[in-house]
Amino acid sequence: MRAGVVFHKLTGSGNDFVAFDGRDVRPGDLTPAFVAAVCDRRHGVGADGVILLAPATQPGTHFTFHFWNSDGSPGPMCGNGALCATRLATVLQLASADGEVCFSTESGVHRGRLAGENRSEIQLPDCELPIARPAVASIAGERHPMVSRPSVPHLVLEVDNLDEVDLPARGLRLRHDPALDSGGANVNWVAKAADGTWRMRTYERGVEGETMACGTGAIACALSLGVAGYADSPVRLWTRSGLPLDVSWVRKGSQATSIRLVGEGRVVFRGILGSLPTNRS
Repeated sequence: MRAGVVFHKLTGSGNDFVAFDGRDVRPGDLTPAFVAAVCDRRHGVGADGVILLAPATQPGTHFTFHFWNSDGSPGPMCGNGALCATRLATVLQLASADGEVCFSTESGVHRGRLAGENRSEIQLPDCELPIARPAVASIAGERHPMVSRPSVPHLVLEVDNLDEVDLPARGLRLRHDPALDSGGANVNWVAKAADGTWRMRTYERGVEGETMACGTGAIACALSLGVAGYADSPVRLWTRSGLPLDVSWVRKGSQATSIRLVGEGRVVFRGILGSLPTNRS
């Protein structure tokens, strides 16, 4: 990647990203080494992932959404990243601020709109309802393991106290659990708050650690709570950053339809890329 390229720093409830305009940057420019370097919080810009708003390839869409985790691995979609990209698309004049923003991803076509100051809404494609996965190696205090795939695979476990979860150790163990499909999954823990809403924490694959929020994780948690009979649509989930993500859906047979996620999608700043160290020992 050449120096002098413009980037935008974005945040969705503390889940942060570096984003590039696909009219200036191509997917091939975003090598794993470059992505890891730009996401480095001490030697780069710092982010959980990189987003590219590439030219549209499907009729009726405004752009193609590409996403890479902070370790340089590609991801099919990112919920908070999509909330942020929805807003950035209007800043870059790829889409109108007062209309629908439509974009394609590896997980299908998603639709978005601005939902107030620094908030966005996205609608995801239909997905199968979560299924119980009792073979997952849960421990005392972790209940009702379920697997959900709202554009990205997630494991959800219910606990009583989120603060007592040894997230680094449990996340690393569970994200590769043999009971999961090939490639593993993000891991989420969810607990009921005193006011009747829910709190969540997420260990994200590709980041290989906790992130301050996870959009598709919030959807997976909400759908799992719905299937278990603990909550009805809509569900508010409080993220580790203290900001909420709101999830709604319609149950239709074995599927969740009209899946919507509302949360922060904020442009923090615009910058100009300098040099990045990509070959540190």
